[in-house]
Amino acid sequence: MQRPDDTPIEGGWAPIGQPAPGPIRTPVADGSPVPAPAAAPVIGAAGRAVLAQQPESAADRQRRRNRELAPILPVRVPWIAVTVFAVLAVGLAWLIAAPLWLSGEGLANPWFQLIALGMMYTPTIAALVVVLFVARPRSIPRLLGLAPLRPLGRTLGLCAAALVGFPVLAFCSMLLGQALGLIELDLVGLSGLAAIMTASGAGELGRDDLTTVALVQLLTLPLGVLVASLSAFGEELGWRGWLLPNLLPLGTWPALLLSGAIWGVWHAPLILLGYNYQRTDVLGLLLMVGWCMLLGVLIGWLRLRSASVWPAVIAHGAVNAAVGALLLFASPTSMQDTGSVFGTLLGWPGWILLAATTLILVVTGQFGTRAVPGLRGSEVASPVS
Repeated sequence: MQRPDDTPIEGGWAPIGQPAPGPIRTPVADGSPVPAPAAAPVIGAAGRAVLAQQPESAADRQRRRNRELAPILPVRVPWIAVTVFAVLAVGLAWLIAAPLWLSGEGLANPWFQLIALGMMYTPTIAALVVVLFVARPRSIPRLLGLAPLRPLGRTLGLCAAALVGFPVLAFCSMLLGQALGLIELDLVGLSGLAAIMTASGAGELGRDDLTTVALVQLLTLPLGVLVASLSAFGEELGWRGWLLPNLLPLGTWPALLLSGAIWGVWHAPLILLGYNYQRTDVLGLLLMVGWCMLLGVLIGWLRLRSASVWPAVIAHGAVNAAVGALLLFASPTSMQDTGSVFGTLLGWPGWILLAATTLILVVTGQFGTRAVPGLRGSEVASPVS
């Protein structure tokens, strides 16, 4: 940004009121010196007043705020804060899930849904405790990725990409799962949806009615994603809002993988009861950790590419909403078979497609681009005083 008291010269900026340093005259082949260019004009008090009255552009204003609030990201990992965050997030998750274990009912506990919802906000509690009492940044909203939303187009664009992209990944995972023989789909007869409707008391529906219901479910899926994002926010403010930025001094890939691993371990109170993979042993937990590391790379990329936590929130909500909603295309046999989960986004097809999507982003250089809060890419390259 050009300062009102500066004037441009060749190779940089010189204070107004002082003559610009003359360039070095390099002799040409015949020995005669190269004529010096005309000296830069000196702007007086009137010129400075005119420049001072010019309105500050949005980009200049954002660059000034970035300088005033920098550094937002730590130059080294605050391990004490990271430890406090991890202990609080995981410890509170176990505390909230304790009734599932103490009652002996596990996932059959009538309060399961409410308990699972409460667990999702433990990373937010941990993040708020850390930023308020352990390692307070200059700007809490900027560190957590809550603001600035500018450039709005980038933030909304990546939110839209997450809203559409992750349900597509979930559906393609089921198609791949069927090709691998891991799940059976019925995209024509919709027998799985018919079984759901019958079980709900709606009675037997004809083919046209089932098709209508399926279309309504698909068309309202974006609304379901937004609703699911309300609870996903509780996790993402912690995982990608606070934890990922504070691990970045380790490097982009170590930060993405480590934050994903911690996210996976956090699921232990439910996974060890048979949630998701229907296993109550360490293998079930390791499967969840591996899947969270893969998914965490993509969601973390959204966070770094947008300098905002909101695309990550939408992505998390999209995964939670789509995996369950798309089961209406499974056959009744697959719905009753707990092993069919391995034919969905949670299973091997999901691992393959998540890894393939990551590879595409790597090859296209997307992981080499990290957004600056509030600035478009072209604005970052602009002169900064």
